[in-house]
Amino acid sequence: QVQLVESGGGLVQAGGSLRLSCAASGRTFSSYAMGWFRQAPGAEREFVAYRTRIGGTYYGNSVKGRFTISRDNAKNTIYLQMNSLKPEDTAVYYCAAAQSPGYTAGEYDYWGQGTQVTVSS
Repeated sequence: QVQLVESGGGLVQAGGSLRLSCAASGRTFSSYAMGWFRQAPGAEREFVAYRTRIGGTYYGNSVKGRFTISRDNAKNTIYLQMNSLKPEDTAVYYCAAAQSPGYTAGEYDYWGQGTQVTVSS
């Protein structure tokens, strides 16, 4: 079992930055790949980024070059650094854990409760 708790969301102006954190519990954290998804009102859950156990990183087209996913196994935490934020980045952001990660929500086994990010224009 892996339990995930996100933090770091908030309100920011367009062009600003935020860093989201996702703290994981469970001794098997290092055996999971970790990802971030987001969901805006009325929209489907959208892939943002994932990081494999060996450090490979993959990003959604809408965030590539602006967002960075990183991981600190010693702290059982993953991060999402978000720069050059746009109003269309407004959503609830979720972290997730997977044995075999991919670009769809169904490939992930565990989810956090989400943290709201709001970008004002």
